[in-house]
Amino acid sequence: MRIISGKYGRRRFDVPTNITARPTTDMARENLFNVLNNLIDFEDITVLDLFAGTGAISFEFVSRGCASVTSVEKAATQFNFIQKVKKQLGEENMTVIKGDVFRFIGSCRQQFDVIFADPPYDLPQLPQLPELILNSAMVKPGTLVIVEHSKANDFTAMPQLLQHRLYGKVNFSIFKV
Repeated sequence: MRIISGKYGRRRFDVPTNITARPTTDMARENLFNVLNNLIDFEDITVLDLFAGTGAISFEFVSRGCASVTSVEKAATQFNFIQKVKKQLGEENMTVIKGDVFRFIGSCRQQFDVIFADPPYDLPQLPQLPELILNSAMVKPGTLVIVEHSKANDFTAMPQLLQHRLYGKVNFSIFKV
């Protein structure tokens, strides 16, 4: 895993071979953050990374100076990897939660400036995920919600959709509350 930019830019970390996540490609991640550079000021914002996987998205946000980044990951291997990298970086603006994303969404009362979700593409609840997040207590006026998904999902009919981006086989739907 490579952190692309910011204070940890160009740092590389060896991902465990037994990891079950499908990490966002470097190309897709880099392009997404180029888009986000035009939408938000990274400094002093709060970010939530759901289905954090390797934590690559979380580390990109924290590397760019976000005030706090919360990562939620259920799988022990991925959770432990994120914790290990966080410790190696000595990063204090990051919280890693081991747990089920859907339970977290239902119980979390903290509001975030940016919410990123990269669920497994075959997740049965993926078609409902954007609406579930957008209707949760975690959003406030101005919150950006980014959902990574395959071409099998189409969220263009949702009124909060700000833009859709496609990089190779990776789709990002960006919503604004």
